[in-house]
Amino acid sequence: MFGCVIHGRGDLRVEELPVPSPGPGQALVAVRYGGVCGSDLHYWRHGGVGDFRLREPMVLGHEVVGTVLSYGAGASGPVAGTPVAVHPATPCGVCPECVDGRANVCRDTRYLGSAARTPHVQGAFAAQVVVPAGQLRALPSGLGLTRAALAEPLSVALHAVRRAGAVAGRHVLVTGAGPIGCLVVAAVKAAGAARVTVTDLLPRALEYAVAAGADSVVRADDAAGPGWPQEVDVAIEASGVAAGLDTCLRLVRRGGVVVQLGMLPSGQSPFAGNLVVSREIELRGAFRFDVEFDEALALLAGEPRFDALISAVVPLGEAEAGFALAADRSRSCKVLLDFGDA
Repeated sequence: MFGCVIHGRGDLRVEELPVPSPGPGQALVAVRYGGVCGSDLHYWRHGGVGDFRLREPMVLGHEVVGTVLSYGAGASGPVAGTPVAVHPATPCGVCPECVDGRANVCRDTRYLGSAARTPHVQGAFAAQVVVPAGQLRALPSGLGLTRAALAEPLSVALHAVRRAGAVAGRHVLVTGAGPIGCLVVAAVKAAGAARVTVTDLLPRALEYAVAAGADSVVRADDAAGPGWPQEVDVAIEASGVAAGLDTCLRLVRRGGVVVQLGMLPSGQSPFAGNLVVSREIELRGAFRFDVEFDEALALLAGEPRFDALISAVVPLGEAEAGFALAADRSRSCKVLLDFGDA
């Protein structure tokens, strides 16, 4: 079988991998689609994500769906042949954060396709993958594998909305209309937001935001342009740049909430921190997700508008071209790799 392996900055290879066998408590899944995530792109373009640097070859990928093939000893779950999504996290279950119900920030978690620890946790961009059986989720009736591939990034968006608190009836600002930002738009609309304004530098990205449900969009580099709100109730920063965070802090109302979702570059990032004090703004981080995965699958099953966010489905053999397309936000939103013939 074949998989997608990153060897270093700019060194992405489709190469033959050994066929895995499920061990005790594990499931074997035939992967069909895998979404190219921003972190996958960072490993490809920069050799790392934030402070997590590549130290050895690693199979990429954590946004995957497929069908169950078999189970190892003592494992059970959806019967063989069932379409499933794979929850990519295996928290330790015993650290203070896990005990406190915050497994998404577990200090000893294992996350598919992550260089946060050494040896790295190998990812799931392969024709077949072995995962703990408890990470499988059978797809709801009516949800196809293609749209289901959005479950992991939608879960990230749903967790950010949960961190924001009550958004029903509120005006929400989202800075950054990449795949995660667009999914945040869909998530806050599903949560009852009265109005959603989205900023980005790219016209095509803003078109995707409208498809996701944005009520108004504005060019981030056009300070005098129409559409800029004077004030919002909640702001979610999804661009991963300090300028986006600064915009959120300046536009959110006094006592409002800003959620930092985009991963900022490592090191220090300048922003208007004095406003956090003088306006009593609540600045909250949002990292990954936990129970939101099941909520994401249910939401995807009932909302066909998510299909508009899938820009292309690329065969595994053309993985590097798929990564290049995913990295070009003037042409794409979410790009999927197809492992059907791998």
